[in-house]
Amino acid sequence: MPDGSLYTGDVVDSHHHVWRRDDMPWLSGPMVPRIFGPYEPIQRDYLIEEYRADATSAGIRTSVYVQPNWPMDRVVDEVRWIAQLHEQTGWPTAMVGCADLFSPDAVEVMLAQQALSPLVVGTRLQLHWHERPEFRFADSPDRMKDPVFRRNISALRDLGWLFELQVFPGQAHDAAELVAENPDVAFVLVHAGMLTDRDDPEVLAQWRAGIRELAACTNVVVKLTGQGTFVHRVDVELLRFVADEVLGSFGSSRAMFGTNFPVEKLWTSMPELTHAWKRAVGHRTAEEQADVFSRTARRVYGLGEPRA
Repeated sequence: MPDGSLYTGDVVDSHHHVWRRDDMPWLSGPMVPRIFGPYEPIQRDYLIEEYRADATSAGIRTSVYVQPNWPMDRVVDEVRWIAQLHEQTGWPTAMVGCADLFSPDAVEVMLAQQALSPLVVGTRLQLHWHERPEFRFADSPDRMKDPVFRRNISALRDLGWLFELQVFPGQAHDAAELVAENPDVAFVLVHAGMLTDRDDPEVLAQWRAGIRELAACTNVVVKLTGQGTFVHRVDVELLRFVADEVLGSFGSSRAMFGTNFPVEKLWTSMPELTHAWKRAVGHRTAEEQADVFSRTARRVYGLGEPRA
C-alpha cells in the first residue's frame, strides 16, 4: 500500500460489546440520560452472530470484547459466557472483563476466577466523572485515588493484565499519577481521552494537555474509538482532528482503532464507521495505518498473527 492511500490490510476491532438485554439492568430497565444520548434502539439483544455479520461486512476478522457493565456480582458469569461464545464461534478473540476494584477481596473473589479463562487479557472499571450528570459514571472525580483501588491495580502486574482507563480530560493528571505508580502495568486510554466539545477552547485545551501528559507515560496506549459519543454521528473531520492530535503525541505504535459497537450502531453502520476512520488517517504513512488498524492491537492484546 503506497503512503497516503486508504488502508486495505488486516483490521482488528479493539473495542466492541455483545450482550443479552436481560443480563444488564441499564439495558432492560427504563432509559435514563446517558453519555451517548437516547439509546432505545440498542435496548435489545446484540449477539455474537449479529456482531460477526457487522464486523465481516467491514473487513474485520479479529476483535476484542470489552465489558458493557454487567452487575458486579455477575462479572464471572460474563467471562464464562464470552468464553463459550469464543469456543462456539471463534469470536471474540480476546476480552476485557470487569471487577469491583474498590473491594478489598477483588483479586481473590473476582479476578482470580476470571483469570481461569485465557481469553481475558485485562479489566476495565469506568472512572469517568463529569459535571453533567448524564456524562457521569463514577460517583466522584477522584475515585482512582482510593487506596484499595490502587492496590488492586498494582495486582494486575502479577496477572499480566492491562487496565482500560476511561477518564475525562479533567481527570488526566490523576490518571497519569496512577499510571506512573504502576510502570509494569499496561494502561489503555479509552475513546482517545473523551473530548466532549472540540469547539469549546477551554475543553479543547484541557483535552490536549491530558493527551500529552498521558502520552508521556510509556506504559499507556490509546484507542481511536467512541468519537460519535458526543456528536451522535460519524464526522470524518472530527476523526481526522482527533487522530492527528493523538498520533502526534502517542505515535502510531501506541494507537489502535475500534468500533465501540453496538453503541455507535445508534447512528452508523460498521462499514461506514470503519471507512470513515480509514479516510481520517488516509494521509498517514502505510506503516502508521497498519499500526492503527492492526499491529498495535495485536501486540497489546496478544492476538497473534492475522488470520489467513
